[in-house]
Amino acid sequence: MSYEFFEIEKQDHTATLWMNRPEKRNAMGPAFWNELPAVMAELEADAAVRAVVIAGRGPAFTVGLDLKAMSGMLFEEPKGRFALLDEIARLQRSVSSVAACTKPVIAAIHGYCLGGGIDLITACDIRYAARDTIFSIRETKIAIVADVGTLQRLPSIIGKGHVAELAYTGEDIDAERAAAIHLVNRVYADGDTTIAAARDLAERIAANSPLAVQGTKRVLEYCEGKSVEDGLRYVATWNAAFLNSEDLREAMAAFLEKRKPNYTGR
Repeated sequence: MSYEFFEIEKQDHTATLWMNRPEKRNAMGPAFWNELPAVMAELEADAAVRAVVIAGRGPAFTVGLDLKAMSGMLFEEPKGRFALLDEIARLQRSVSSVAACTKPVIAAIHGYCLGGGIDLITACDIRYAARDTIFSIRETKIAIVADVGTLQRLPSIIGKGHVAELAYTGEDIDAERAAAIHLVNRVYADGDTTIAAARDLAERIAANSPLAVQGTKRVLEYCEGKSVEDGLRYVATWNAAFLNSEDLREAMAAFLEKRKPNYTGR
């Protein structure tokens, strides 16, 4: 499929999902919100894709919501009592399609990551950033309560105190501070290096058994907010169903034959 906002670039068992509106610094207009669930569904359905990198073309990852293009939603009188509620829920589902992906998703961030960009990267599993990146939960600066996932996902990533400071003030932080509070895993010299590192990580993940990687993601997601005992029961049930696989037999054969395994996901 072809998209207005996004471009998919596939290589071997990885995919790079480019936000491809560089002239607008990848501002999130209607095409972003409409297309993101479809593009994630396409990547989810492609069994050859085992890991995904999300990156931005041009000088910025994204400057967040396209205020001009989305002004109708923000300022027009809703057509019915539940119309705006339904529209916000639609935007939430759009970003949640990233979090729902069973395959690992890595954000490669550079330039600016503002407002909706924070919603997007917090829906990813891993975040790499260039040294020049500026991050901001910008919504309070424009009289909006962040409502597409940041306030729900970010506390488990950086802790309540850091979220409160950043969300209440709407102020910018740099990549060094982002790394210090664990918003990002690693910081690189520039955007190109960051994207290359994220793609290398995706390739290393994709070299493992997709059954094991996706199972690990499912178990980690289930265990959030659960007791250790609940988590242990869940992973025991998971492995009882999935442990006996062709990938496991391939892993054992490769070990005995002193070669790299060739996993098929079966």
